[in-house]
Amino acid sequence: MIKINLIKRVNHFEKDKPAKWYGVSNTGKAENTYVVTRNASENTSTAPTEMDSSIELFFREAIKELLNGNSVRAGRYGNFRVAFRSEGVEDINEFNANSMIKDARIVFQPSKLFRSEVINKLQFTVNCVTEDEVKYASLSDYRRAKGISGGGSGSDKPSGGDSGGGLDENPLG
Repeated sequence: MIKINLIKRVNHFEKDKPAKWYGVSNTGKAENTYVVTRNASENTSTAPTEMDSSIELFFREAIKELLNGNSVRAGRYGNFRVAFRSEGVEDINEFNANSMIKDARIVFQPSKLFRSEVINKLQFTVNCVTEDEVKYASLSDYRRAKGISGGGSGSDKPSGGDSGGGLDENPLG
């Protein structure tokens, strides 16, 4: 279950329009490899330390491949690759790769299978509500404080997957 916060904000691209409610990710803690490998190796003959070592070795080799300009396939789950921006020049002799390549980053592109395994099973629940810098513990608390009754599309209840309907996309993140 993915917890989201509802925040009322003015869209900085449309400052002349009234504030709207946006769902903003309330990302949980990053689970460490120790916990994940223990859970993944449970009920298997693979020791958690073997799995830890395998992951470590995979990423060591992935680093080498990425530094050599190759992409790295992570099984049937997707690919890692290096991406960047570049400044342009009119004269080819003025191009200097070391100073004109900007914002280098590692990109993970999930496979269709992996993406669908995650996206199609997503469920969301409202964790808290923030309006005028006042934070309410839940949507129910916000409604109670504001004297609003009923539910509607913004209820505390979980909602699933990639519906894509009705709500404005959050241009703020």
